Amino acid sequence: MCVCMCVVPQGNIRGIYGWESSLRHKPQARAVFQAGAGAGAWAKPQVLDNDSKKDQESEAVTVGTLTCAPTCDGWWDGKGFPTGELVWGKVKGFSWWPGVVVLWKSNKTPPVSMRRVEWFGDGMFSEICTERLLRFAAFAKGFCKNSYASLPTYKDAIYQVLELAGERCEKSFLAAGNKQEELKLMLDWAHSGFQPTGPDGFNPTAPAGMCGLDNFTILMYTINYCITSEFCLSCGTPHIHTFHPLFEGSLCQKCKDNFIETLYRYDKDGYQSYCTVCCAGQEVILCGNASCCRCFCKDCLNFLVGDGTFKQLKDVDPWICFMCLPSQCNGSLKLRPDWSVRVQQFFINNSALEFEPHRMYPSIPTHQRRPIRVLSLFDGIATGYLVLKDLGFIIKRYIASEICGNSIAVGMIKHQGQIEHINDVRTITRKHLAEWGPFDLLIGGSPCNDLACVNPARKGLFEGTGRLFFEYYRMLTMMRPREDDDRPFFWLFENVVAMSGISIRILKVSPAHRARYFWGNLPGMNRPLATSLDDKVNRQDCLELGRTAKYNKVPTITTKSNSIRQGKMGPLPVDFNGTEDSLWCTEMEKIFGFPKHYTDANNMGQSQRQKVMGRSWSVPVIRHLFAPLKDYFACE
Repeated sequence: MCVCMCVVPQGNIRGIYGWESSLRHKPQARAVFQAGAGAGAWAKPQVLDNDSKKDQESEAVTVGTLTCAPTCDGWWDGKGFPTGELVWGKVKGFSWWPGVVVLWKSNKTPPVSMRRVEWFGDGMFSEICTERLLRFAAFAKGFCKNSYASLPTYKDAIYQVLELAGERCEKSFLAAGNKQEELKLMLDWAHSGFQPTGPDGFNPTAPAGMCGLDNFTILMYTINYCITSEFCLSCGTPHIHTFHPLFEGSLCQKCKDNFIETLYRYDKDGYQSYCTVCCAGQEVILCGNASCCRCFCKDCLNFLVGDGTFKQLKDVDPWICFMCLPSQCNGSLKLRPDWSVRVQQFFINNSALEFEPHRMYPSIPTHQRRPIRVLSLFDGIATGYLVLKDLGFIIKRYIASEICGNSIAVGMIKHQGQIEHINDVRTITRKHLAEWGPFDLLIGGSPCNDLACVNPARKGLFEGTGRLFFEYYRMLTMMRPREDDDRPFFWLFENVVAMSGISIRILKVSPAHRARYFWGNLPGMNRPLATSLDDKVNRQDCLELGRTAKYNKVPTITTKSNSIRQGKMGPLPVDFNGTEDSLWCTEMEKIFGFPKHYTDANNMGQSQRQKVMGRSWSVPVIRHLFAPLKDYFACE
């Protein structure tokens, strides 16, 4: 039996146990394989003489610590049992049963130490680990007399497998026409060691696709498979935990957490902050395709595609990335065919399993993305529009329902009339939605005055402004697409009441205490909220020159002027020229994440500006929630 093995020296520590010696920073000494004639095909070494060629055909090829022997199949994990081999398999509840190893259904790389087996007798299939397989040559160990005597299906299976083995060994039995006598001769032949050819006689013949491959090419396939399946695609540690959602390969626990946190992090230019493959990297190359925001780092390109790839791609303008053009994938970097579904499964929210799961929408290819259409209820000062524009979304239509005149003025002036304001949400009918829509995103957060615990006169969910929650639900039921409509539709609802959903505290990205609860079906809502370099986490970062923060964090800023004090009658939060002072409007705008002077409109005073901000959303939090939508809609 020919086997190909990939051996890693035990003395060399990798990954999380030694970053400097990991595959990412300091790969093992290896032959340099140039990325093809500019594209990434492995270069085949020249054979110097006939003697070396003969040696190569008869002996294993060894490069560094990787050893490969000539084989026809089953080489990828060194576990044996290639396609076509006759085996015994152990399934729970049954004795050893004869079968044959068959190809996997899909073209993707099979799991390590797993084989797909077709069982004789019933024609069923199983995916079984190699530890539960036994070579058919060990007939005496696998054969069960009790099953043979009591189970007709087992007897048929024994007949079928011995018939196939006899055909491969060109063995004939002199009892044609008498199945029972023929089966007896077959069993005698098997118990005597399958003479005269022995077990090698019924080994599978080499498939045409592998017979023409030399040992070096087989070695390259082995290296690629080991990199993508037995090591973390990001840091190189062998302690893999889960699959990589975009590319064929795996991730360790540490890199999985980092991937979840940073995949949807974007810079001011609209591109990803980190590499699409490893979610790290110092030097990256950007995709030149419209609406694509992917980037790939130098280390991933040079190590996974081929040495020198990054340098070659820097001269390509525009360069189209592997996500937009999968045919460019070479070497060990292979885009998953189902990546658009896998990435959503990777971020699936399990926090509300008592409810019916949300419909999951696969990511949209870049050339099919279109501008987004939004309906915003209780819009306030247009935080949703501001965040969508900051993220680079192309907004086809943004309709907002708001009754506060000052809030309407802020949205109209700061966004130059791009927002269409409508009347009270209670007057909107299905006819209006049909005229304005269809919409891709519904957002809203009903006023919290009658729901917040800090308001002793609150009226609750069924009185006052609390009833607007049901108006939001009415809009949602009318706007939601039918089951047979594949158009992505997303919604987000925010409030302070302790409803089941995703709870986000903005302390990580803002100096204000402001716990909020979100309901919605946005992808990745439950991923951790991470701090970026642009976020002003401490209050001192938000203050004007010459002013000093007395406390690092401020209480929840509401519509009340005394909400910025430390307690109901506590001290003011700022020291200015030796005296206590309250927060200026520009400082509160920075705390909420708004641009400076964002609420300076309609000739409002300080108390009025605080009121409109007290009813608004936190910009960093909404940016965090909206970021995954870049995989669905057109961006600049």
